[in-house]
Amino acid sequence: MDFISTVLSPLRDAASAFALGSSTALSGGCVREDGKGSYGFSLLRGKRMSMEDFHTAQYKKDPRTGQLYGLFGIFDGHGGPHAADYVRSNLFVNMMHSNKFISDLPACVAEAYETTDNQYLRQESSSGREDGCTAVTAVVVGQRLLVANVGDSRAVLCRGGKAIALSVDHKPNVKEERSRIESAGGVVVWAGTWRVGGVLAVSRAFGDRPLKRYVIPTPSVTEESLTSEDEFLILASDGLWDVMTNQEAVTLIRDISDAEQAAKRVTEEAFQLGSNDNISCVVVRFKP
Repeated sequence: MDFISTVLSPLRDAASAFALGSSTALSGGCVREDGKGSYGFSLLRGKRMSMEDFHTAQYKKDPRTGQLYGLFGIFDGHGGPHAADYVRSNLFVNMMHSNKFISDLPACVAEAYETTDNQYLRQESSSGREDGCTAVTAVVVGQRLLVANVGDSRAVLCRGGKAIALSVDHKPNVKEERSRIESAGGVVVWAGTWRVGGVLAVSRAFGDRPLKRYVIPTPSVTEESLTSEDEFLILASDGLWDVMTNQEAVTLIRDISDAEQAAKRVTEEAFQLGSNDNISCVVVRFKP
């Protein structure tokens, strides 16, 4: 089995078993083999009838170079689980197949988002499916942290106890997004919240074939050099951020050293606060 398959195949098995609508929470975690960090994840179906969220969380050493990578993501489906499942299974594969992986990581990630969206739309061209998904991903290589996102799944860094947003919520009423949509011939309509064409509450996403002219897969990309003050990263779906601020989430779990327990704590709190959505979270701790 090659490096890419070794990284991703266990994730496919776990997520596929969970995504069909299990009523129980899924959680887990891992400590880096060198002890210099850890991750934990927690996914709750919550009050929804089905589960449309997926995740990626993995440390892996490339046997070719000895380089240790951290690959993390939250994929929040809408209109069905198929787009989120596809993106979770293929996005990191496309990143690592690129000759720009590591050498030009921002360009590599941006291209992988576009490529994965095109592949999904081609694959589903005859199925009649029109679902989509948001995504927020993080790649950690040494002290480099590269975060990318489309939609309203969010990445928040804890730096010395302070919450630092590393992603951009792509909402249709944001000035730049609304202008782009309207320039392409679309409309932004209030229907309980601002929606593209009165339908979709995010302005960037994978899939969403009927709205593809307006709902693009181009990610916002942020790169950080990790410092001694950086404690952990939270990646989470909007089911969490709908009911908690960035700082509330950071403060809630800052003193929980076990990353899996931290992820479980914040997702359970979001449920108790009344979130009506699937709630999914990955916590990546940078300090032992």
